[in-house]
Amino acid sequence: MNSSFQQLLHTFARSRIALAGFTLLAAMLLCALLAPWITPQMPYDLSQLNLQDARQPPGGAWSEKPGHTYVLGTDDQGRDMVSAIAFGLRISLFVGIVSTLIALLIGAVLGLIAGYAGGRTETVIMRIADIQLSFPAILIALILLAALGQGVWKIIAALVAVQWAYYARTTRSAALVERRKEYVEAAILQGLSRTRIVLRHLLPNCLPPLIVVAALQVAGAISLEATLSFLGIGLPITEPSLGLLIANGFQHMLSGKYWISLFPGLALVALIVSINLVADRLRDVLNPRLQQN
Repeated sequence: MNSSFQQLLHTFARSRIALAGFTLLAAMLLCALLAPWITPQMPYDLSQLNLQDARQPPGGAWSEKPGHTYVLGTDDQGRDMVSAIAFGLRISLFVGIVSTLIALLIGAVLGLIAGYAGGRTETVIMRIADIQLSFPAILIALILLAALGQGVWKIIAALVAVQWAYYARTTRSAALVERRKEYVEAAILQGLSRTRIVLRHLLPNCLPPLIVVAALQVAGAISLEATLSFLGIGLPITEPSLGLLIANGFQHMLSGKYWISLFPGLALVALIVSINLVADRLRDVLNPRLQQN
């Protein structure tokens, strides 16, 4: 581990709030990854569900396991809420991270091309990005999902279509700044190929702002996916995210069965807040001018 990376870690850890956010995020990631092995129930295996246990309150007795209790209660299908939330986290994080990585790759490539090539190429790419950004993200996602239908990869495609322009504009702005610097001019005078200049010189210096934007957009993607699933046009009921879990319990809120929506909602809030705390600290660490003592 080189000294510069150690310094970045040390600077990041100086913020107790960011460190708490990172710890919470790491715990939720671990919970999502280990969900099939640490949860007391496979919540979407019909053979493990018992309708007699439906809408059990937190601490309710487990009919098939005497002496055991449902820590966070059950939903209207008898699913253990702890298990459902763990699997919901798994889906939400998968959709958010994968869509962000794909959008980052597409946006970075187009942004680098626009920033380095300039001229008509830059104009065409940036005008397309401007048109995409001029529409509300949820509107674009709604139109695409209405055409594509439900499914994990379909909602990922919709989120990629919503996100790529942010990375394209960020990369293009950073590339324009780096393009005017002396080391790029020196590389051009040495006769290096455009591909090598872009990949070996421009791209590494465009990464810090891209990392920050990507961290923030993971939270944005998870939030948008939860909104779409809550509206019933995101993920199917066989692949529920936190948003769909909230929607499943919403109809029971006024009947006193608050836990069916409340606990998935709290998990979603905790996930988004922890990601934003980490992203905000990364912004300060990767931009020395924003670092606070």
